[in-house]
Amino acid sequence: MKEIFDRRSIRKFKDTKVPRELIEKMIEAARMAPSAKNRQPWKYIVFEGGSRDILLDVMDKGLIAALNEPSLPEAAKPGVYDAQNTLRIMRGAPVIILVLNTNGTTPFGPPQDIFGRITEICDTLSIGASVENMLLTATEEGLGTLWIANTFFAHEPIRAFLKSNDQLACAIAAGYPDETPVMRPRKDINDIVEYRE
Repeated sequence: MKEIFDRRSIRKFKDTKVPRELIEKMIEAARMAPSAKNRQPWKYIVFEGGSRDILLDVMDKGLIAALNEPSLPEAAKPGVYDAQNTLRIMRGAPVIILVLNTNGTTPFGPPQDIFGRITEICDTLSIGASVENMLLTATEEGLGTLWIANTFFAHEPIRAFLKSNDQLACAIAAGYPDETPVMRPRKDINDIVEYRE
């Protein structure tokens, strides 16, 4: 419970290398998460140093291409601008972990049949449990993390860079925190729980 209440989304990191054993401990915790039908639909790709810089340059170019895409609705542009801000934060983290859905493909393809859609939802929930295990373990070890979905705005360029057909579920920025954010407000328990007898 302590790590659950202590965890924060960190956006400022110290320029300190994260020991490999801590990264592996995070991933070990992640792989122990429950998953629908025990499919374990996850893969983690860890980027540090120069490879991290190359990945983030790919994301940067993807976001610029997204903004220049004539078919991008005007209402979507603030999301891309927000992703550019997230990219700035990612550049300050010594470790970036991409999380792939090994059963998924692009979210931009044609609609799936009902069974495929249900499977994707269940796999996404499983990956969410995996990521939360990772974040709580990082907190326990004195690391800070930021769970990132803004990679979707550069989904296809990043997948091409990875040479992967798997769905890019999210990214996690990790490192030693250089800030101590206060807990953000949560809904009151009485507003989110309903008992039926």
